[in-house]
Amino acid sequence: MTQPKIRKGTFHHIESELYAYNDTRKEIVKLKNELLQAHGERTATLIIMHRTVEQMERITEAIENVVEQLPPEKQALIKMLFWTRPQLLTWDGIAMELNVGRTTAIRWRDEIIFKIAEKLGWR
Repeated sequence: MTQPKIRKGTFHHIESELYAYNDTRKEIVKLKNELLQAHGERTATLIIMHRTVEQMERITEAIENVVEQLPPEKQALIKMLFWTRPQLLTWDGIAMELNVGRTTAIRWRDEIIFKIAEKLGWR
């Protein structure tokens, strides 16, 4: 199956969003609380904060939607590669943990990133 083309920058942006996923979820909660408690702040500041939260939610929801639909071994890849800190495994180590070849693990990562890009409408 041929993956749709996405820009290299888009690929790296989605990778960085995957790495930051847990921090982003915490930041969304923090910003929502700040919005709820904002009194007398300038409207422009509140609008920017609101738009920021909306964009962060859109990205995290796309990630969650794609990851939830993955088979368990690909979910494990995401958890090992992006959400385990500190990251102590190389690609070879991750592949070994998943009982697949290094190339297969990398192809899985690429497929997942393409699915997230598609969900977000990014190219």
